[in-house]
Amino acid sequence: MKTIDIIERIKTLKTGLYGKDFLLTWEKSEDDLKMILDVAQTLKQLRESGISPKLFDSGLAISNFRDKSTRTRFSFASAANLLGLEVADLDEEKSQIAHGETVRETANMISFLTDFIGIRDDIFLGEGNKYMREVGEALDEGHAKGVLPHRPGIVNLQCDKDHPTQSLADLLHLRNTYGSVEALQGKKIVMSWAYSPSYGKPLSVPQGIIALMTRFGMDVTLAYPEGYDLIPEITDIADRNAKKSGGNFTITNDMKEAFVDADIVYPKSWAPFHIMEQRTQLLKAGDKAGLQELENKALAENAKHKDWECDVEKMKLTKEGDALYMHCLPADISGVSCKEGEVEAAVFEKYRIRTYLEAGYKPYVIAAMMLTNRFEKPDRILAELFTKGKKRVG
Repeated sequence: MKTIDIIERIKTLKTGLYGKDFLLTWEKSEDDLKMILDVAQTLKQLRESGISPKLFDSGLAISNFRDKSTRTRFSFASAANLLGLEVADLDEEKSQIAHGETVRETANMISFLTDFIGIRDDIFLGEGNKYMREVGEALDEGHAKGVLPHRPGIVNLQCDKDHPTQSLADLLHLRNTYGSVEALQGKKIVMSWAYSPSYGKPLSVPQGIIALMTRFGMDVTLAYPEGYDLIPEITDIADRNAKKSGGNFTITNDMKEAFVDADIVYPKSWAPFHIMEQRTQLLKAGDKAGLQELENKALAENAKHKDWECDVEKMKLTKEGDALYMHCLPADISGVSCKEGEVEAAVFEKYRIRTYLEAGYKPYVIAAMMLTNRFEKPDRILAELFTKGKKRVG
């Protein structure tokens, strides 16, 4: 679709993104989500056309990663740079946080000339999203009391509940693969647990996928071995979304059954909800012996399900034997990154470049979250960038 046509479509969307943090997809309207997709697509097309989307003359985007990251960390930096912001990393070990500085103090001290704060906090179940909201409340106070000239926007770069930049990048990948959001109606996507030789992978990716894709009338199947449940309130959200959108949401404990006639498969390991609850309590208590015991127990349970691998034979069960394989990366590739893992090497290699393309939407999604937070009329901003056509050097 032409850039100018996407901008015209953006004009028709009624959203509440301006001045609002982006923390959970299910807190946003369908128009909000479509706006993020369209703004992201426009920014991508502008850059690919050699047009600079730089909107900020100066300012900071604070990168606060409380867990490890490659794709999302660099996507956040890329998004900030795309719009003209400098990135500064908040390393908690090198800050006064390590000496007991409070959340409300830290939030204000890093924000004097800051436009956005990106936060990843997915380690503690029940705490990550809560922490982001605590930061937000501190920023509200700082702005209201005149400490901060501008209230920075917060972007959720993955928490215990959701990974909105990932799931929206996935949705944009699907929209561009099938031609439109409307074309996704009735498409079967399987969000499946898959075997991994590690045990502590967050729940937020599968939760984000089932909560988002059910909004758009997709036939969403969640597959996992017995006992590998997600947070119940989020599976309930997915079920309600499916009923409202005319889609379908099904849970099965059979991976092969799930793959039958699937259009898209997303095999990804996660730790069971009850294990993550126990892990959170042990981490808070600093109980290293308890954590080791839990890990041993969880890995032994995982090992019972090594047949939960996305292999060539299971892919033959999908629609015409050629479903789109998706993954948030890095995947546990059998015989490559591990002895036995989530996906057979032959399957991953077939779709490897497409998973890179999938990941490549994330910087634009994050940039779209920033732009719509700061500018009330995104269509005008994008139209101005397009009309001026300022060339990007590089």
